Amino acid sequence: MISLLLLQTLSFVNHHHQKIVIERTVKGFDTFELGKELYLANCASCHQNNLSGQVGWKDKVDADGHRLAPPLNGTGHTWHHSDKTLFYIIKIGLANMVPNYEGEMMGFSDKLNDAEIKSVIAYFKSFWSKSDHN
Repeated sequence: MISLLLLQTLSFVNHHHQKIVIERTVKGFDTFELGKELYLANCASCHQNNLSGQVGWKDKVDADGHRLAPPLNGTGHTWHHSDKTLFYIIKIGLANMVPNYEGEMMGFSDKLNDAEIKSVIAYFKSFWSKSDHN
């Protein structure tokens, strides 16, 4: 099921030709602080303040049958995705990209502009180990 979800997501993302590359480490303190502030305001309620995701995210669902939010700290599967995929997951939301998606990941295009989305991605990527996630 997860491989089908990934295939559908990648298919959607590949239809958008904009190249998006976000540096793994944050180069400016302002960018880091903005990403942190936006993450805490928009993402932490599901992905947790420490980016650890919801307990049981791999195999459990919530009371409504939705998949739980994965960690964004490099310990889950998020680091497998390209910057472009991460960008569109946040902008459009998996629930809008993938038919019959079992999670609640909504899009944030009505709350965050493109630069803000990139700041959030740069923020959580700064927690990823370079040696583990090249």
